[in-house]
Amino acid sequence: MSARRSALLMRIWTDRPLAFKGLVVVAMPLTILLGSLVSLYLASSAETRAEDDVRRAFAIQRDIYQVHALLAEAATGVRGYALTREDRFLVPYRAAEIELPATLRRLDIAIEDPVVSRYFVDLLQVTEEKRASLRATVELARSEEAASSEAIEQALMANKLTLDTVRREIEKIQAREAVVLDERRALVDEVRRRFLTLTAVSGLVGLLGSLAAVYLFSTGIVRRVSKLEHNAELLARGERLVDLPEEADEIGRLTVKLGRASALLREREDDLRTSEERFRLVIERVRDYGIFTLDRQGIVTSWNLGAERIKGWQSDEVLGKHFSRFYPDETRDFLPALMLERARANGSAEDEGWRVRKDGTRFWANVVITALRDENGALQGFAKVTRDMTERRRSEEALQLAREEAVAASLAKSEFLSRTSHELRTPLNAILGFGQLLEIDAENLSGRHQEAVERITRAGRHLLALIDDLLDISTIEAGGAEIEPERIDVAALLREARDLAEPIVASAGLRFDLTLPAGSPSVHADRRRLTQVILNLVGNAAKYNTGGEFVRLGAEAAPDGPDGGVIFFVEDDGPGIDPGKINRLFTAFDRLGQNQRTKTEGTGLGLALSKTLVQSMGGEIGYTAGQPGARFWFRLGSKVVRDEAVTQAQEG
Repeated sequence: MSARRSALLMRIWTDRPLAFKGLVVVAMPLTILLGSLVSLYLASSAETRAEDDVRRAFAIQRDIYQVHALLAEAATGVRGYALTREDRFLVPYRAAEIELPATLRRLDIAIEDPVVSRYFVDLLQVTEEKRASLRATVELARSEEAASSEAIEQALMANKLTLDTVRREIEKIQAREAVVLDERRALVDEVRRRFLTLTAVSGLVGLLGSLAAVYLFSTGIVRRVSKLEHNAELLARGERLVDLPEEADEIGRLTVKLGRASALLREREDDLRTSEERFRLVIERVRDYGIFTLDRQGIVTSWNLGAERIKGWQSDEVLGKHFSRFYPDETRDFLPALMLERARANGSAEDEGWRVRKDGTRFWANVVITALRDENGALQGFAKVTRDMTERRRSEEALQLAREEAVAASLAKSEFLSRTSHELRTPLNAILGFGQLLEIDAENLSGRHQEAVERITRAGRHLLALIDDLLDISTIEAGGAEIEPERIDVAALLREARDLAEPIVASAGLRFDLTLPAGSPSVHADRRRLTQVILNLVGNAAKYNTGGEFVRLGAEAAPDGPDGGVIFFVEDDGPGIDPGKINRLFTAFDRLGQNQRTKTEGTGLGLALSKTLVQSMGGEIGYTAGQPGARFWFRLGSKVVRDEAVTQAQEG
């Protein structure tokens, strides 16, 4: 019956969750330890209080003796002073007057025994009487001319009697404190004995509780975990597991799941073997990639249809042969070994280059070699994937050739524009010269002939401006522009540009405003090119501002700090630019208003030339719509223009 009950209790304990078991195992010794600590703390506190009481009793006795000593020394000093009238005898008296109040206050605080407290009240009274008697004697001795020796003797006798009374009160207190001290010593001994007993009991209970926790932990968890670990080792070796009782806690559920996992793994081993066979068949049938394996020395150990199609060898012709036979003569001696070494060190290696087919022809291949390792990291061999990239190679070569032809065409265009511009200048200069001669004699011509001469001259100047712009653009694109950067004061340059552009703006009937930047900023740029850009922008603003009132030229520091350079701007209050045409700005020969019926002349090269000039000085140019009107701006840095920035502008 007892055995059955024990088995039932053990079964109940085994089926409890691990969290509950852990709580019990941890909480039992902790509870015992906490109880022991509380008991020890209480015992230690009691012992400390008892020891404090003993120390307080000793302190009371010491202070009682101090009161008696101070009064006795004070009385002796007063007697010496009364007999000799020398102040040195009053030193003990004065010391007693200072120390007695503090000593009596300590006694008043320290005394707790009710009997001693009553005695202390009497002591206070006689002490005060003694002090008053001593003060009276001192005063009597100081008035010696009025006092007789008999009065002094009587005062000294009264002092002696008072001191005897004090002594008797002190003896009563000391006798009672001796009894209290003995009682407190006995209490300390009793508390220590109890403390030692409690310590021994706590240690024994803690030991038993720890043994019980270890037993519960061992029977409920450790033993079963050991069996579970043995089953895990069997599972790792693929062997059948030892049957364990199915229990309701986490270890029991883990045991059941481990058994199911064993059965599932056995099923999956069969599926894995089938899948490997299928995977091998798939690899063998891939035709677009050459996929095969090598041993650790580079000997071919497998061969698929893709490798056969790309390289031309049958599997029986390459199996057992070194894969270096696929490389041309110039790389066969070093590249195969290098690829294997890189794959061995890094896990994989990739390369593109020429490879050789069975018939001796070459093809451009992308090759990836991957190291194959077992579960312990030991090298087993290599997997090699080859892809025929010959067509892509040909496409890239064709693209490169087309790029080179485009660059050559661009250079030819620039050279053509440059030569054409120079060739056109000679006859155009002659036309303008004869036109100017005709203008000189225009007064001798009829009105119709004068208008014709004016049209010839105006058209010639327009054509000359077009040729100059073409020549500038072609020169910059060809890399022949001479940029001479220098440190330029922005405010001074703006004033010069305003003086040059004033007639242009005035002829358009507009007001010309100038906005100078704060401080004294400077930029690093070509002065002639910078002035040319400003005049182009101001000229455009005056030309196209048909309904406004002003053109404004100015500059300001870039918003991202002094090192960001300076932003120049030209703005007006005219009709602005159609938002749908903004993306056509800065495009050569594209005049946004050329389809409209307007008398405004232009070549369509001004903004394109301005953009090229600004970029050649390492800057940027842009457009912002006004409210109303238009705002063109460009930004230049305050540092030296880098050569690569100029080169980029020339190429753009």
